[in-house]
Formats: sequence, structure tokens, C-alpha cells
Amino acid sequence: MFSETLRNIDWSFLYLTLHTLLHIIKNWWWLFLPFILWKPATYLWLFWRTELWLKKTFKPILLEIKIPKEIPKPIRAMENVMVGIWQTCYEPPNWIEKWWEGQVTLSTHFEIVSIGGEIHFYIRSHEKYKNSIEASVYSQYPEAEITVADDYTKNVPQDIPNKDWDIWGTDYRLLKENPYPILTYKKFETESEKEEEKRIDPVSALLEALSKIKPGEQFWVQISACSIAEAPAAAFVEEGKKIRDKLAKRPEKPKPKSLLQEAADILISGKPPGEEKKETETMIPPEMRLTPGEKEIVEAVENKIAKPAFSCNIRFVYLAKRDVFFKPNVRLGFGFFANYATQNLNSLVPYGKTITKVKSRPPFSIFDKRRLYLRQRKMFRNYKDRFHPFFPRAGKWPAVFILNVEELASLYHFPSWRISPVPGVSRVESKKAPPPEIPIE
Repeated sequence: MFSETLRNIDWSFLYLTLHTLLHIIKNWWWLFLPFILWKPATYLWLFWRTELWLKKTFKPILLEIKIPKEIPKPIRAMENVMVGIWQTCYEPPNWIEKWWEGQVTLSTHFEIVSIGGEIHFYIRSHEKYKNSIEASVYSQYPEAEITVADDYTKNVPQDIPNKDWDIWGTDYRLLKENPYPILTYKKFETESEKEEEKRIDPVSALLEALSKIKPGEQFWVQISACSIAEAPAAAFVEEGKKIRDKLAKRPEKPKPKSLLQEAADILISGKPPGEEKKETETMIPPEMRLTPGEKEIVEAVENKIAKPAFSCNIRFVYLAKRDVFFKPNVRLGFGFFANYATQNLNSLVPYGKTITKVKSRPPFSIFDKRRLYLRQRKMFRNYKDRFHPFFPRAGKWPAVFILNVEELASLYHFPSWRISPVPGVSRVESKKAPPPEIPIE
């Protein structure tokens, strides 16, 4: 039966069709090139222009903040600092600046570093933002001292990992969508508590752990934040509103019908346009039927989308000389970010595709050592150059997410000596004396 089917096929027609198709491809193949190459060509052009702009104009500066010993202000003061930095660094380029000049919105990097048990707070940004960032910090912490520091990442071998040094690190991502917030200081800071030392602060726990780092070991925590422009901010707010309405069990607004659909409805139902069926409504609106837990989630989502936001990526790196490398120290980073996790809202979790750990099954396991080395090299390069995990590629990636100023202040702030009596933290011991009054006759 199969052989009979083959005999009945018109092979001349198939041959003619195939020959015609090959002839079209041979003569008109170039017609599809613009559609195929447009996306990579625009990406390479934009990458080239951005590289030229950064080399010509970008002058990075690393500021070290020595915090005062006594900080009577709550963590909310750091939120005001973040708002000032957000406004300072908010410079979205227009069409010409982006595609011709290569201008981009620059990120600010908040870093907590322990070098052999000595703990430092750093802010890395552009040189032109120096005065504005200092003003934002001094406005809330007038007793702090801010100095220009050398980049500490240059004080270790630049070919890590090598025979003398080892490294372990990971990037982080959000477990849920961006509008769901992580746990913030409003939940763990009891501002009504009179005794400051009774307040709870995850950063103080991190500093206590980092003070135990031994000589030859280093632990780096990096939070990169870029003020998001109008279009991404609008999309983020719109996403949050959709989640809010879904959680609040609000009915979706009916989509407008086309003229053809309205005409069909008139012919089928016989009713004039605009007359809709009235649905039976209960006396209690959907918002009033929410449980206390659901109300808390809706309120948290609304609070997040209401405040200025940053596009962020977070990572930590533990590196040390091989003779003192102690891998359980990586738990210091895991424990710190776990303090901001909630089951009903959001959490920061390690991003598996950049974590410096690989494991595969035979026979592919022969490449594990090489893959691990490449991940370690990439992690070290991304940290010291302050690149996001997928550089130079752009777009939406799991390890690049949105945090607002309240969340950022919860992750990076300055605890008081009473809350965190850690000897390794660089602090200002004495208060600044006000300038003497000059008598005027």
C-alpha cells in the first residue's frame, strides 16, 4: 500500500516547487538580512556608543563614610538619604543622547566591606555627584566623616582565583514579582522603644559577623542601584496596580468592543448599544471581604509602588588566601539577606546561574573545574568593575530587580554603637565643634 502511494505522487510537481523555492532563495536571500540583523546591529551600535561615552565622561569616585559613634536617628533617616541620591542620579537620556552620544543613567553602589575584620562603609558613584551625595548624607548624619578612598578591590591580585587566593560569591534575585516588597525597617525597628539598644537591626548582626573575619580574609557586600526612568517606573507602577487589584478581588474593567462586535451583539440580543446586563452586587464590596493578611499584602504593594525606586542588583563575595579560606563564612551573606524574607510578600534568594558552584553528571563532569573557574573570574570582574550579572547584555533579567528607597535603606544604613558595639567598624569618636562666634561691633 505504501509503494502504491509513492507511485501516485506527482514527483514532477514537487520537483518544480522545490526548484522554484531554491531559485527565489538564491536571488532574494539578501532581502531578509535587514530583519535578521537589525536587532544585533542596533545592540552593537548602542554598546559602542556607550563605551565611548563612559571612557570620555565617566570618572568613578569611591567615598568612605566613617559613621558617628552615637546615632540617635532612626533608620528612616537613611531613607531620606536614598531619596536625595535617587534625585541626584536621575538623568534619563533623551533619544539623541542615548543613540548618538551613548549616554546612560549611572548607578550608585552601596558597599559594606570587611578586610581582616576591619569594616568599612563605601558609596561609589560618578565624580560629579560627589557634593550632592555628601550633602544627602550630612543632612541626616552631620557628625559623619566622608573621605575619598582608594578602590579596595585593587589591593588584591587581579587574577583571582589563582594558586594563592580563592573566591566564592553569588548574585541575588527576588523570589516574586517586583511590586512585592521585602521586609523593611518598619517591621523590625521599634521607634517607640526608648532604649535604643533594644531595637532590632539586621545590619548590626552582619557587622558582628564581619568583625570575626580573620587576617587574609575579605568579605564584600555590594548593592548597585540605578534610578529608573519614567517609562520603566510607569510600567512598574502599572504592574503593581494590577497585582493590587487582583489581590483586592476587584472585577476587571471590560475591554471596549469594536464596531463589528457591537453590531453582532445588536443582531443577536436585539438590545441597543450601551445597554449592559446589570450584575447582582452584594452589599459588601470586595475590599471589605479581605482577611487581615490579604489587607497587609495589598497595603505593602501600594506602599512600594508609591515611593521612588531603583533598578538594583545585589551580590556578596568572600575571598581569602587559600591557607585561611573557610568556606562556611559564605553563610554570613546568606544569613544577612535571609533577615529580609517573608513568606507572604517577597524574599531575596541566591541566583543559581551566577553562584560560584557547579555540578554535573558524567561524562560532562570533566568540565566542572573549568566552568567553576570561569564563574569565579566573572564574579570577581563584575564586582570590581561594578557590572550587572549579564553585562554587556541589556533587558529584563532575574538578578536585576526593583527596590524602592525604603527597601534600600533597610539593606544599607548606619547602626549606632549601642545597637552594634562592634570594634572593627570605623567610627567618628569625637563630635565636630561648631565654628567660634566672631563678635561684630
